[in-house]
Amino acid sequence: MALTREEVVKALKGVSLEDGGDLVSRDLVRALSVDSSGRVSFVIEAESDQMARAMEPVRQAAEGVVAKLNDVTSVSAVLTAHSAPPAGAAPAGSPPNLKVGRHPTAQPAGPQDVPGIAGILLVGSGKGGVGKSTVSANLAVALARQGRRVGLLDADIYGPSQPRMMGASGRPASPDGKTIVPLKAHGVTLMSMGSLLKEAEAVIWRGPMLMGALQQMMGDVAWGELDVLIIDLPPGTGDVQLTLGQKYRTSGAIVVSTPQDVALLDARRAIDMFTKLKVPILGLIENMSTYICPSCGHEAHLFGHGGVAAEAQAMDVPFLGALPLELETRIAGDSGAPVALGEGPAAEAYAALAARLVGGGMA
Repeated sequence: MALTREEVVKALKGVSLEDGGDLVSRDLVRALSVDSSGRVSFVIEAESDQMARAMEPVRQAAEGVVAKLNDVTSVSAVLTAHSAPPAGAAPAGSPPNLKVGRHPTAQPAGPQDVPGIAGILLVGSGKGGVGKSTVSANLAVALARQGRRVGLLDADIYGPSQPRMMGASGRPASPDGKTIVPLKAHGVTLMSMGSLLKEAEAVIWRGPMLMGALQQMMGDVAWGELDVLIIDLPPGTGDVQLTLGQKYRTSGAIVVSTPQDVALLDARRAIDMFTKLKVPILGLIENMSTYICPSCGHEAHLFGHGGVAAEAQAMDVPFLGALPLELETRIAGDSGAPVALGEGPAAEAYAALAARLVGGGMA
C-alpha cells in the first residue's frame, strides 16, 4: 500500500521540542508533500529566527523518523522561520500608523529608477486564474534561495493574495507617517495592500487613489538594497500596468498563461500591452502544464499542453519553461510556505527558472 500523508504526520508527532509539544501540535509543519514514488518533503517553520537556529537537530530527527517509514525512498526537510518584525513595525493586530491611498503626486516625466533597486521584474497575465501570483511568490523565494536580494510587491490592490501565500501575518508601519516599513518572509522583502487590511475587507477606490497607493508602495517603502523587485500585477491591461510601464524603469516582463486557447488570447493582449509600453518581454511561462496522478502516475494535460511554447515561438519571444499542476503547490500557498522552499518537481522547476533568469542577467 502506498505511503500516505497521515502516516508521515503521525511520525512527525513523535518529534518533540525542548520547550514542549511536538512538530505537529505546535503547527510547525508546512508544505508537506508525499508523491507516488515515496519521496517526502516538508518545511519546518520555526516561530522565530532564534528558535530556527536551535532547531537543526529537530530537523534531522524529523527526517530520520520519516525515513524509517515503509515505502519512503527519500526525505527532505527545510528549516525556515517567520522573520521578526522590522524596527518600527506595528505589533500584530494593531492598525498601522500610516495612510495608504491618496491621489498621486507629480513625478518627473519619463520612466524613473527606484533608489536601491537594481532591477524591476513585472509578472503579468492577460486574465485571472492562471497562477500568476503563485508564480510570483515562488519565483521570489527561488531567487532568494539562490542568493539574490529580492523584494515582492503585490500590486493587485483589489485582490491582494501575497501575505497569505508568503505567510506574512504582520502589519507594516511607519516611524514618521510617510516611510513604510515592509515585512519579510522566507528571505523576501514584501509589501502588499493585503497587509494593511482586515481579512475579507474590500478596497473600494477609484483610479486616482489606486495610482496614489501604487506610487506610495514604489517610492515610500524602505525596500533597502535589492537585486530585483518582483511586481505581481493584477490581471488584465489596466491602470496599474500603464502606470508602472510609463513611470518606472523596468527590466522586463514575464507573462504567465495556461495552455488553453482562451488563456492564450488574453496572454497575447498582455504581450501587446507591454510592447506598446516599451517594456521588454523576458519570456512566457506555461503554468498548470502537466498533472501527474499521485495514485497511478498517469500523466494528464487538463488545460492542454505546449500551447504557450508554440505561442512564444510564433511571437519570437523566449519560452521560460513549463510548471506542473500539483496539489502540493496549492497546499503550500495556502499554508504560507511556497512550494519553492522544498523539494520535488515544482520546486525544481522554479529553481531552474530562477537560475535561468540569474544566468541571463535578468534578475
